[in-house]
Order: sequence, then structure tokens, then C-alpha cells
Amino acid sequence: MNKPQDIDKNLLELAQSLRWEAGENFHDHLINSIYEDAASIANKSVGKDESTRKFNWDKTLDNIITNRWTGYPLMIILLAVVFWITISGANVPSGMLATLLIDNLHPVLKGFAAQISMPWWLSGLLFDGIYLAAAWVISVMLPPMAIFFPLFTLLEDFGYLPRVAFNLDKMFRKAGAHGKQALTMSMGFGCNAAGVVAARIIDSPRERLIAIITNNFALCNGRWPTQILIASLFIGVLVPQQFGGIAATGAVVAVVLLGIALTFISSWLLSRTVLRGEPSTFSLELPPYRPPRFWKTMYTSLIDRTIFVLWRAVIFAIPAGAFIWLTSNIQIGSTSIADHLIYFFDPFALLIGLNGVILLAYIIAIPANEIVVPTILMLTVLNLNLTGVGEGAGVMFELTDESAYAALFNAAGWDTLMAVNLMIFSLVHNPCSTTIYTIYKETNSVKWTVFASLLPVVMGLVLCFFIAQIWRIVAGI
Repeated sequence: MNKPQDIDKNLLELAQSLRWEAGENFHDHLINSIYEDAASIANKSVGKDESTRKFNWDKTLDNIITNRWTGYPLMIILLAVVFWITISGANVPSGMLATLLIDNLHPVLKGFAAQISMPWWLSGLLFDGIYLAAAWVISVMLPPMAIFFPLFTLLEDFGYLPRVAFNLDKMFRKAGAHGKQALTMSMGFGCNAAGVVAARIIDSPRERLIAIITNNFALCNGRWPTQILIASLFIGVLVPQQFGGIAATGAVVAVVLLGIALTFISSWLLSRTVLRGEPSTFSLELPPYRPPRFWKTMYTSLIDRTIFVLWRAVIFAIPAGAFIWLTSNIQIGSTSIADHLIYFFDPFALLIGLNGVILLAYIIAIPANEIVVPTILMLTVLNLNLTGVGEGAGVMFELTDESAYAALFNAAGWDTLMAVNLMIFSLVHNPCSTTIYTIYKETNSVKWTVFASLLPVVMGLVLCFFIAQIWRIVAGI
């Protein structure tokens, strides 16, 4: 029987013999195999497979979209395109809805009320107040949402929005918030109520609450008409005519950027005061890019988001319409309640660069930002006791061209300061009733609902006050 030492020695000699006889081919084959595997891994990591030579789109797109130098400009450009498509594309259907619901159907309803001898006050309350408020909300709010939400969902399905969260994660974490707040903020540009609901994607209760409270700083589609109108009338005219559109657009973009800055600032303050805590970490998986599912996107956007939000807005617009008509038509002495309120608000409003009509319009329009401009026009005509403009006390209306708007606002004593502060206050004021109700449903807290409602309006009043004082000092007033 051989000893173990003899067996080991024999095996070693055999291995050496085989290695010598094979000319070390086995060793060379092993080394070559390792190099081949390494080359294959390297080729895949840079985006190409040597065997198929197919281009790796996911890797290439991520190199552009998540790059620190190209990612942010691309994000701004893409969102700007979405806003432009939304605003431009909504003009025609909004006009068609306004023609149908306001120009055509409203006179029919008024005529029907006259035929059945309905009392004037009931006809006014139902059709000039309640119906018109609901009609304005539908005609102004429906088309932009029906465009924005599908576009937003298409970007989400394609896989772009998770990259936006990836790009902004570091900035939100520095503000003490969650990286996914980038998505809720973006959703808020369509509708703040939808942005509040979208905060469900944030697991941390503290950071979810920060996202909910600050979502109002995203300029929702209900506030775009005010921004565009005022910028065109008062900012565009400050430069030569050929540059007026650029100046007006720049002013609106500046307001949007201010809202984003206020989102970061308020998130930072909240995370270090009433909602103190460390930002949570999360693992963000970047899904592969894939063709959007068109019909599912349309259903999700139009049914789950657009119709849901619109229905809530219409419900809250009904009491607003009634309030507008009643305050404009019920008189105390020889003056309407609306005029009394305007005179009451005027001293404070003028101090912060606004006027009593604007403040009253924003109080009345809490149910829906879409009725701010028609309400301002109606109250201005009522306050100035103008004839031949509008359709009577409590009846909201819009004008046909910019020159008519300019003439009315000039008659009311508006100036550039008032226009600038109106744009600021349109961004930084209390949420609409639909958003307030949604905040309560999502937080189940009266305290946080009141806090989220009062914080932006206080900030807006303070901002307007300081802008007014600085403006007057510079102007030497």
C-alpha cells in the first residue's frame, strides 16, 4: 500500500507531465477565457455588445438625461414645451366651451326663466351666479387638464419622470425633503389637488406632509390665465413691440421659477422647525425606457385625474357663484355689499400694492382660481359704476381683446406695481377649495389643513408688502 506522500508525489509528476505534453495549452486557454469574459462585460458596460453591435438606448439616454450638465436644461426645456402645448392647445377648446356654455346656453337659460316668469332674483342667483361660475370653471379648467395630465402621464410611462426625481433628489435632500417631491411638485403644475394626492408616493409621513404643504407654490393651470393676461398687458408694453411677447413670457417664467425657489425655501424652513427631522434615504430604481401605453394613459389621465379634479372644482364653484351674485346685488343703504367690502379692503390692499377689488376677488374665488379674472372684471365695473361694459351686477364676463382689458384697468387706476404684485399674489396665496379639501382628506388633520392654507397667503402678503415698499422707494414715491 502506497503512502500518502507517494500518492501526492505521483499526482504532481503526472500533472507536470500533462502540462509539458500539452505545451501549457490548458493554461493559455484559461487565460484567454478570462480575457474574453472581461471584454464582454466591458463592451456591455459602455453600451455595445460586440456580438450584435446593437446600440444601448437606455444607457445612452441616461448619460444625457441624468448628466449634471445636460439633465437640468433638458428638464426645463421639456417642461416648458409641455406648458406651451398645454396653454396653446387649450385655447381653442376653451373658447369653444365658453361659446357653448356661456355665449349660447346662458341666454337660453335666461330666456327660459323669463318665459316661466321666474323671479328676477332667483333667475339671477341660479343662472347669473351659480351656473356661470360652474361654466367658467369647466371652460377654463377642463381643456388644460385634459392636455397636461396625458402629457405628464406619457412622460411617466416612458420612464422620464423617475429621472427627474433622480436629478433633483440631492437638492430636495439638502432642503430636508424627499427626492420624490420633485414628482409631486411637477404634478402640481397641472393641478395642486392632484399634486397633493401624488404625495402618496412618499413613504415618510413627515416628508409627505412637507410635499403637501409646499405644493401650492407650483403654478397650477387655473392661475396661468391670470399670469399670461397681466404679463401681456403690463410687462410686454415696457419694451419695444417686437419684444413684447418675449418680455411677457420671461415674466411668467420668472414667476414659475420663484414658485420653485419658494418650494425649496419653505421645505427647508419646515424641515428645521415644525417638521424637524432628518431626510430619509430611499432607493430609486430607474425603470427601463418603454413606449407609453396610449389608451391606458388616456384613461388614467382623463378619468382618474381630470374628471375627478374637475368634479370637485365644479362642486366648490357653485357656492362661489351664489356668493358673487348675492354680494353684488344685495345693498346696504344705497351701496352693494361687494362695494362695502371693496372700500373696507382698499387701505390695506393699497399698502401692499394691490387694491380692494383684487383682494375681494381672491376671497370670492377661493373655490376656483379659474374665476379670478372674470370676478375682477365684474367687480371693477361694479365699483366704477360703468355702463355698457359687462352684463350687470354679479354677472362674470371676459373681454374680447387686450385693448379692452387695458382700457378697463387704466380706468381703475392700475399701474405696473399693481400688475407685478398681482402676479406674485396669484402665485403665493391660499390654495383653492378643491386643494384645501384634498389636503384634509390626505392628512386627516384640521391643524395641518389650516396651516397649509394660511402659510402661503401670509407669505404672499408679506412679499407684496416688501415689493411695494422697495418699488416706492426706488420710484421716489
